[in-house]
Amino acid sequence: MARLLAIDYGRKRTGIAVSDPLQLIATGLTTIQSDSLLSWLKDYMQQEPVEKIIIGYPKTLRNEPAEAIRYINPVIKKIVQTFPEIPLVLMDERFTSKMAFQAMIDGGLKKKDRQDKAMIDKVSATILLQDFMSSAAGKQIP
Repeated sequence: MARLLAIDYGRKRTGIAVSDPLQLIATGLTTIQSDSLLSWLKDYMQQEPVEKIIIGYPKTLRNEPAEAIRYINPVIKKIVQTFPEIPLVLMDERFTSKMAFQAMIDGGLKKKDRQDKAMIDKVSATILLQDFMSSAAGKQIP
């Protein structure tokens, strides 16, 4: 079975999480510079089969697309064009950063480690992926 890959895209940094091949466990993989996302994805997919890409899609409390979508939509378009054979799913990413920060507190991380924004991005991507795997929901883009 191929892995699931989750992306928590940000203007500067992007958190990446993957599932195990059986798609049971979500694990934070890395945080990369956002401008290198496509080349990173190409390299990763040459080494590991990916069944589906899950990308965080920001919404407001009114369930409307947030302002940040103007940065994410062009990236989504490039991913779909570059990997047309891999389905892309949009997942509501509201509160994932806050949940990641709380998970880091609950996990006993020191204050200095909790201030590492790259760590928060990676944990956010992991939460996004775990939510997807738990609900199998999301909006698939053909």
